[in-house]
Amino acid sequence: MTVRTLLVVDDDLKTRTLLKTYLEKHQFVVRVAHDGVSFLSEFERFQNELSLVILDVMLPDTDGFVLCRHVRQRSTVPIIMLTASADDTDRIVGLELGADDYIAKPYNPRELLARIKAIHRRMQLSGAGTPVRALRFAGFTMDLGGRTLSDAQGQAVVLTSMDFNLLRILAEHAGETLDRSRLMEHTRGRDLGPLDRSLDVQVSRLRQRLGDDGKQPALIKTVRGSGYVFCAEVQSLSDV
Repeated sequence: MTVRTLLVVDDDLKTRTLLKTYLEKHQFVVRVAHDGVSFLSEFERFQNELSLVILDVMLPDTDGFVLCRHVRQRSTVPIIMLTASADDTDRIVGLELGADDYIAKPYNPRELLARIKAIHRRMQLSGAGTPVRALRFAGFTMDLGGRTLSDAQGQAVVLTSMDFNLLRILAEHAGETLDRSRLMEHTRGRDLGPLDRSLDVQVSRLRQRLGDDGKQPALIKTVRGSGYVFCAEVQSLSDV
């Protein structure tokens, strides 16, 4: 069994302790931090071991957004943000900064566990023993085995795990309109709520990564009332 190491930051001792105990019962290694300073120390120390980071938005010395930005500048490790705010603003800001998912507090630990497992499942889409394959479009090369994207100059384009999954399903179904619910299920493993803008935020973020004009996109176009369509010509390669 692959060992999964999580880093959790939450300033409430009881919450940290309960969450650590609960997740360890489900075979995760859990490292905890109580504020921004301790989180950054743990992150720098164990960065290469981490499979996922859980950030509380409200912390005594900083906020989860600052930490999210720090992590995303250095790593593509998936990030789940915890927010006590009923306003969608915190969630949208987190997603724009590179978070992969969010969950509102108070939350059921079983829901958080389900989100964690869903992200890890999506990270394993390429599976052991699968020949390395790639997709090429608009000057970009998408390595499906290595889960990386490079531009025409060979420079890496930083994508989160969910960004990569979204781009993959769009590119693999180029020219086909994919409805928002299907995309939400594929990237986040859950249904799209009636007021949930997280998919739209993610598409906007992905367009920025690809240099696709948000007002007049050429690669990912919006199909009003339905979903999105990937408009580039995609070439499938047997290897990179």
